[in-house]
Amino acid sequence: MDDSPCWITTPLTGALVRGALDLERTARGGLLPHRLPARARAQFGGDEQVAQAEAQPSGVRLVFRTRATAVELDVLRTVVAYRGVPPRPDGAYDLHIDGEPAGRATASGGDLLMVDLGDGSRETFPGPVGTVRFDGLPGREKAVELWLPYTEITELTALRTDAPVVAVEPGGRRVWLHHGSSISQGSAADSSATAWPALAAAAGGVELVNLGLGGSALLDPFTARALRDTPADLISVKIGINLVNLDVMRLRAFGPAVHGFLDTIREGHPTTPLLVISPVLCPAQEDTPGPAAPEFSEEEAQFTALGDPSEAAFGKLTLRVVREELARIAEERSGEDPGLSYLDGLTLYGEADFAELPLPDRLHPDAAAHRRMGERFAAVAFGPGGPFAATPRRRPPTRDR
Repeated sequence: MDDSPCWITTPLTGALVRGALDLERTARGGLLPHRLPARARAQFGGDEQVAQAEAQPSGVRLVFRTRATAVELDVLRTVVAYRGVPPRPDGAYDLHIDGEPAGRATASGGDLLMVDLGDGSRETFPGPVGTVRFDGLPGREKAVELWLPYTEITELTALRTDAPVVAVEPGGRRVWLHHGSSISQGSAADSSATAWPALAAAAGGVELVNLGLGGSALLDPFTARALRDTPADLISVKIGINLVNLDVMRLRAFGPAVHGFLDTIREGHPTTPLLVISPVLCPAQEDTPGPAAPEFSEEEAQFTALGDPSEAAFGKLTLRVVREELARIAEERSGEDPGLSYLDGLTLYGEADFAELPLPDRLHPDAAAHRRMGERFAAVAFGPGGPFAATPRRRPPTRDR
């Protein structure tokens, strides 16, 4: 007797996707989520880092209702590897049922992008479509969320279930738009759904749009415009670590750049609660300027700061300098912008946390630290008296110009 599922294929459309700012229909017929819009992507200047980060779908998930007991998702992933460096673990796909974790899986196949750190060259090795499968699900009517991995560019090619799928209309929950660095994208967390912003969003009962961009939180105007033009009820920007470890500007440029970034956001969201977050602790760059660079061994990468601490006196940025300047700017602006707040990143992960949960690569918090940061942010931001404490939501969400 054949007891295999009788599959129903549901077209992949934007109605099923949350957390992406743009969806690209590829030449291969798949659906590729982007976390920056097409206009912003046209302004990267050929930067491979931001192009890669924005196409890695942190916080992006498929959302639908169904009675299905089995779900299959065909994907064509792009995995990034570095020549001579051990491969990273496969990206995790998390399945949630009615808001609760209900399974985790990985995909096989896909394209391999091999990067040579010695000369910067890149070579792509094509691979086949892979399938992510979840079965044994309860047969009742339920809300299903399938979170995509934050480490792999993921082209969606087919969705199959053994019962019909119905898209879920957005609404009811406030939308939280967050921008930050690789730590916000999820680096070193177990999955996209367990990165600290996703955990905080779940605790706060809000809908997350995660614009954490690994290595690319650089106060770029195109990112500010993306934040400006995205409907949201709550906005946060975590500023600093990439500016220091890429050594892209001095203190003279930093202050005006922060003001300009916030001014652009305020053009589209003049009264939306806006939270500025400074960097979490990173001892390697607290008092030592960048640039930072990885040192590779057979087992792992360790980041080190290459700057000279004495150069901070001449305007080079350190994390301590960044926190002081962000606190000053936030206090200065809050007089005429009551919706703007400031959160010291050391509140989320500080010296005591580092002693207990050290940074494995000297730069990124591990999975346990992500959980702690998510819990702390939820308590501080969404708790009573916090900048994101519950208020009546405007319907529908629009930019309040």
